Amino acid sequence: MNKTKILCLVGLTLFVISYIMFSQGGEFIYSQKPIDFAHWMNLIGGALLINFNNVFPKNKINSVASFLTTLGVIGNIGLCALDLLMWSYGMDFEGRAELGNQISKTPSIFYPFQVFGPSLLLIGLSLHAWNFIRGKPLISLLAILGAPFIGISFFILKNGMLMAVSCFLFALGLGLLLFQPENKSFEEKSESTKSNK
Repeated sequence: MNKTKILCLVGLTLFVISYIMFSQGGEFIYSQKPIDFAHWMNLIGGALLINFNNVFPKNKINSVASFLTTLGVIGNIGLCALDLLMWSYGMDFEGRAELGNQISKTPSIFYPFQVFGPSLLLIGLSLHAWNFIRGKPLISLLAILGAPFIGISFFILKNGMLMAVSCFLFALGLGLLLFQPENKSFEEKSESTKSNK
């Protein structure tokens, strides 16, 4: 296994651990000492996930996925920076609420870093998995379906445990794709089929 794939695995591991910690709730997150371990692991793990742009076959799907993943990594770093700032307030709930309110009133920060950015990371990585939907459908679907359930479980269902499980399945799908023998992607197989007709 090459260095890039190892970095991908390290990134996935840190990413999953951070979500397991997030699932424990805000009180746990804000009481961490001496640093906010959860968000630091999410920041480092998320940044390392950019290496997925270099491990899969190069084609049109990969190009779009790489672009979205790169934007997502930037967005996730920004979100973690904001969350680390929130953590610095400790149990000062009023001060943290004021900061959160100020961020929500600043579109240039709120939308790229709290609304769209981190979601693009999951979308981009899911699109990388879609590249193999024909050759490895079950493995690909772990990542493709796991990604939206991370958001659904957090924003809609408010279920931390489901969020952590969804993140684990998402990471498992991507991780297993790294261990698959070299194979043709969805796009390559489509082109091959056309040329054989």
